Amino acid sequence: MDNIQYLFKYDLQLFAKDGEGGEKTEEPTAKKLNDARDKGQAAKSKEITTAASLFVFFVAIKLFVGFVGNQFLSAYNYLYTSITKCTDNEFTMQLACSLLGSVIQIVVITAIPFLAFSFITCFVVELAQVKWRISYEPLKPNFNKFNPVSGVKRLFSKDKIVDLLISLFKIAVIIYVVYDFLKDKWAMVLNMYSYTLFQAIELIGNTVIDVGIRISTLFLIVAAVDWRYRKWKFHEDMKMTKQEVKDEYKNAEGDPKIKSQQRARMQQASQRRMMNALPQADVVITNPTHLAVALLYDKTKYEAPIVVAKGADFLAAKIKDVARENDIEIVENKPLARMLYHNVDIGAQIPPELYQMVAEILAYVYGLKGKL
Repeated sequence: MDNIQYLFKYDLQLFAKDGEGGEKTEEPTAKKLNDARDKGQAAKSKEITTAASLFVFFVAIKLFVGFVGNQFLSAYNYLYTSITKCTDNEFTMQLACSLLGSVIQIVVITAIPFLAFSFITCFVVELAQVKWRISYEPLKPNFNKFNPVSGVKRLFSKDKIVDLLISLFKIAVIIYVVYDFLKDKWAMVLNMYSYTLFQAIELIGNTVIDVGIRISTLFLIVAAVDWRYRKWKFHEDMKMTKQEVKDEYKNAEGDPKIKSQQRARMQQASQRRMMNALPQADVVITNPTHLAVALLYDKTKYEAPIVVAKGADFLAAKIKDVARENDIEIVENKPLARMLYHNVDIGAQIPPELYQMVAEILAYVYGLKGKL
């Protein structure tokens, strides 16, 4: 059975939901979201911006309809009066251009406040969706957009289908709102020929504004649903595979294997320094077989004895071997060895609560060597 030869070699991972790397099941990291934001990618709905600006536009016209009417009447009176005062010889191309320029000026002045309202609304809504962060990445040329295959894929993508459904729904909303609003006003519309000019203008203006407010209100509801969908879709697109999370961690923190090798080299260097300082120790306190801690006391440099070396198992045996080679006394004291090993770092002084126990051992060692 072990010698079976397969005709084809394949990787089962390629049949996963999202291709090589596995299914995107992991939440997006802060780094990926930040990188996407730098590229201009964010959860954003164009529908909510359009609906909000449209709603504000119609509300502004509703509030300032008197001002708009007066401005247009002024333009009409100015144009009509100027033309009627002119004879055939006086009405030249230069005069016609001058009158048209004056009328355009009045219209622009009238439209500027409403355009400003719409612009501010668009800016505030966009800012609320994506926050303030300038990115020039979307402005860079992307030649993949000219690829016809990619274009066809985008044309039939899920986002394009959603956009199509939203557009169809918006058309249906417009038809329904217009029909529902006008079904009780057909008589007024049909009798408009009997109205005066100002009455007809007022009726048409109020009808258009009221229908516009109703349509834009429903568009806001549709846009809110679209925004929730875009936010969910963006979150799903930003999800990562387990391999992507590992790769990002490697790039941010370094390869775990390399870091492990670095830690091993650092430990080796630390052990070499420790073993080089070990011959200066006064005593080695043992467990007796599992732990070994070497102490040095130099009252000209330190207020208390310091730990110059410590180790467990193999390293403890090596410390004892070096101690024997350098004629350092080895003293067995299990409680003291455990407390020193677990609570005092190499190069640190022993805590005050161990002074008495260590002093007795040092006195014993100094007595043996005639240093006392």
